Amino acid sequence: MLERIKAFRKRRPRLIDEVVTLSHGAGGKSSAALVDAVFLEAFRNPALEQLGDAAVVSLPSGERLAFSTDSYVVSPLRFPGGSIGHLAVHGTVNDLAVSGARPRWLSVAFVIAEGFEIARLREIVDDMAGAAREAGVELITGDTKVVPKGSADGLYITTAGVGLVPAGRELSAQRVRPGDRVVLSGSLGDHGMAVMLARGDLAIEADIRSDTAPLHDLVEVLLKAAPSTRWMRDPTRGGLGTVCNELAQDSGLAVILDELLLPVAPMVRGACDMLGIDPIYVANEGKFAAVVAPDEAEAAVAAMRAHPLGQEACVIGEIVEQPQGIVALRTPFGGSRIVDMLVGDPLPRIC
Repeated sequence: MLERIKAFRKRRPRLIDEVVTLSHGAGGKSSAALVDAVFLEAFRNPALEQLGDAAVVSLPSGERLAFSTDSYVVSPLRFPGGSIGHLAVHGTVNDLAVSGARPRWLSVAFVIAEGFEIARLREIVDDMAGAAREAGVELITGDTKVVPKGSADGLYITTAGVGLVPAGRELSAQRVRPGDRVVLSGSLGDHGMAVMLARGDLAIEADIRSDTAPLHDLVEVLLKAAPSTRWMRDPTRGGLGTVCNELAQDSGLAVILDELLLPVAPMVRGACDMLGIDPIYVANEGKFAAVVAPDEAEAAVAAMRAHPLGQEACVIGEIVEQPQGIVALRTPFGGSRIVDMLVGDPLPRIC
């Protein structure tokens, strides 16, 4: 099994570009190639090589910590359903949660452009404080830098987070087995479409709101109902299609999704159709995908639907042995198509 997994990891995209492009920040093939060829090559160690949403490390005392960091460059800074402040807290909390941790502490660093209004900064910081209270985490350290006007497009935020991993909790692609079910906590594409339409340059009007939200409570609900849960990720940059490809490559198995089962709100689907974008690649900031044991799938979905953030939870597919390392989508017409990792960047700066 381990040899098969290593073989598929070697098939990750190779870096052939000579300069950095926007696609390197989209979470798809170009991002994977940049991470592997530049950052992983330079910083290689066992914790980093897992390439998860957070690194899980053991302390000398035997306790385990999850540690994650992320930067937020979303444009515009405020959009229907949230702001960069909400994202900066929710994104890191969620990366810890889907890694099996209970989030506890965050740090924050601000890069602020000269001339940015103090009133706007105060509003965004208040958003962060409210999001942290809602999530039950504390912002305990930070940093502020100011750069010349026009250098940072207003405001960039970086957060890092630490959470505690309960004893005996293990989540990884290596635990996934043929026959397991793929579960999604709710509808696809809400955040990405909300941000794109908020920019106002697409001449599309639709009442679409970001789904940005802290997922740690919903994750705990799932793990209580399905204690044999194998793996979890939140489909942010690159969407569900990209995280499923990462799962297929890391497990050496195949992920088979059912198009009819994928939940997409009608307005989101309509906006995606008008823009020629497949919602399976559009980011969420308040949803997660999980792989659960087949005999626990029904209980998992029922428990999640009882939570306010999981009312649209459903089984969307299964894990099979062949074709190895591939994600396929069963179509409503009885056929199937390959779902590749995201190529390019159709939705720049959505988080």
